[in-house]
Amino acid sequence: MHEPDLLTQAGGSEHAPLAERMRPRSLNDVVGQSHLLGPGKPLRVAFDSGRPHSMIFWGPPGVGKTTLARLMANGFNAQFLAISAVLGGVKDIREAVATAQRAQVQGRRTILFVDEVHRFNKAQQDAFLPYVESGLFTFIGATTENPSFEVNSALLSRARVYVLQALTPEELMVLVDRALALMPDAAGQTLQIDAAAREQLARWADGDARRVINAIEVIAEAAHEAGRTLIDPDWLETSLSQSLRRFDKGGDAFYDQISALHKAVRGSDPDASLYWFARMIDGGADPRYLSRRIVRMAIEDIGLADPRATQLALNAADIYERLGSPEGELALAQAVVYLACAAKSNAVYMAYKQARRHAEEHGSAPVPLHLRNAPTALMKAMGHGKAYRYAHDEPYGYAAGEHYFPDGLQATFYTPTDRGLEGKIRDKLAFLRSLDAQARPRNPG
Repeated sequence: MHEPDLLTQAGGSEHAPLAERMRPRSLNDVVGQSHLLGPGKPLRVAFDSGRPHSMIFWGPPGVGKTTLARLMANGFNAQFLAISAVLGGVKDIREAVATAQRAQVQGRRTILFVDEVHRFNKAQQDAFLPYVESGLFTFIGATTENPSFEVNSALLSRARVYVLQALTPEELMVLVDRALALMPDAAGQTLQIDAAAREQLARWADGDARRVINAIEVIAEAAHEAGRTLIDPDWLETSLSQSLRRFDKGGDAFYDQISALHKAVRGSDPDASLYWFARMIDGGADPRYLSRRIVRMAIEDIGLADPRATQLALNAADIYERLGSPEGELALAQAVVYLACAAKSNAVYMAYKQARRHAEEHGSAPVPLHLRNAPTALMKAMGHGKAYRYAHDEPYGYAAGEHYFPDGLQATFYTPTDRGLEGKIRDKLAFLRSLDAQARPRNPG
């Protein structure tokens, strides 16, 4: 249950957003990260030492990265400056440097917090590196991506990396109780929640403290309007329906919706495709997961009928990485519409599966001598590469009648459709097969 002094420790006006009223004011108020904040643990020791050092917080959303950075500034009586790597640039860094220099003259430390630091490019990271080295400010970066891959080695070597973990269901339920204590019902009493709904809410939040706090705010407002004093599972689903859209990360609803998106694209319905894409984004789906699925759709359901689809899907994923949300989501939406409208073919997808099965059945078949490499005189003497026909020297750039399977094997895996570019591929292959038919009576081997 909530602590008696919660209102004092949370601080802030009762009209402030719930997340602000629940913001921890000391390390003892923080829920989770006991592996870093417990007695004798690294961050606790850093706080107790009175000597701040540069660090990078690596972990999923909603686990307290920004909160810990603010607590560090408060604990060391330091000026707190925040920059978003998504929106900020070198100009913002220069302004932060100037502000830190003024604070230094007054004998005060500065902590520079860079949110989503993995989105800063090398030039931006290099721009504040000298000031980290000089001690003008203590750098704290927050990232959801592996800093080993996304942060410059020079900066990484000057900062300690702390891995933050998603909150457990038990830790999230502590936050549920604290939040409800700050959100009275219509009668001014503490809003009650039964055990099943409490656990359901904690599971839905999926380790994200911010998500569960925002959900409580929605629930409490709905309960206040309805004059309700108890939250049960049915009311929980009803009151959150507008924000959850029945989206359950990792659950059946999640996979049902991605299935619906994939099938709408395959079915060439751009409107339904956009609907399911928007619904999943609205429900909290990770756009990076969706970008991977969009690339898969391009390969699996469009393939060579329109090879541009794969490139456009890859470009959209790259644009999202550069812009983030919400701007980058538009590129993914554009890819979804293009894929839905593109010519469809699963011919390569089916051909690959058949080829895999065939290779498993005949995996030991030796490579024919004329197809083998012959880098040494011995191999040439053994007949490697002998009688190989160089296709570029043949009419139409094609060695008609040549055999490329292992001896005794022949199969047809790829059967192109008549849709899009594959229609032209089908015509070309038919022409080449006719050349084979003419040549093989003269070249039976």
